[in-house]
Amino acid sequence: MRPYNNIPIIECNEPLVKIPLENFAVETPHPYEKLGAPYGQYSPYFLRQSVIDCLIEAQNYLQQKYPNWQIQIFDAYRPVAVQQFMVDYSFTSWIQQKKLIESDLTPTQRQQVWEEVYKIWAVPSLDMKTPPPHSTGAALDVTLVNENQEILDMGSPIDEMSDRSLPNYYDNNNHCTSNQYHSNRKLLCEVMEKAGFHRNPREWWHFSYGDQMWAWQHNEKNPNNIVTAKYGRLATDYKRM
Repeated sequence: MRPYNNIPIIECNEPLVKIPLENFAVETPHPYEKLGAPYGQYSPYFLRQSVIDCLIEAQNYLQQKYPNWQIQIFDAYRPVAVQQFMVDYSFTSWIQQKKLIESDLTPTQRQQVWEEVYKIWAVPSLDMKTPPPHSTGAALDVTLVNENQEILDMGSPIDEMSDRSLPNYYDNNNHCTSNQYHSNRKLLCEVMEKAGFHRNPREWWHFSYGDQMWAWQHNEKNPNNIVTAKYGRLATDYKRM
């Protein structure tokens, strides 16, 4: 259980809608499909309508400051089956990076690996009360590209399982490169939060609007104005269009 999983969900039944990809930069091919994630006939490029509206607003804020810059969408809607695939993939990748053999892991070592995985990845829960954020259609992973379609360097790649993923990892560092990484992350956060999103406290790239994590963060900042989540996991996945 994460702290935000205690937030009640009062589903508003707002539909998932296809993201107007022509308005944004997009990772192509989709990074998880490239790994073999089982989307099948379902599309990762859907979000709730209000979340898309906020995303468009965020890009407008960005372009007021930097014309022709774009938000790049790395990932959005994620069926629970894909969440499970990525959790398992990350577990295996971590073991390989550490040059370990899975069959030789002790129970303690196995638990330690899972703890690292779940620092980044939400549990692929099928419980309607504790949905993975991306499975609600209210969360997305994004970065920025400049007018030359160059991805801004954030100091670590999306999904990296290390402390470098922490949003403020490069803050208060006097090295010029570190300062630029932090500045890039700060810009991303500013335009997204100005449009109503909240950022995942552990991931510089993850933002959401209307899900449990968003409501939990709102309530932490506004204890006199408590809200509930309005987006939960939908029972029906949304097909490609």
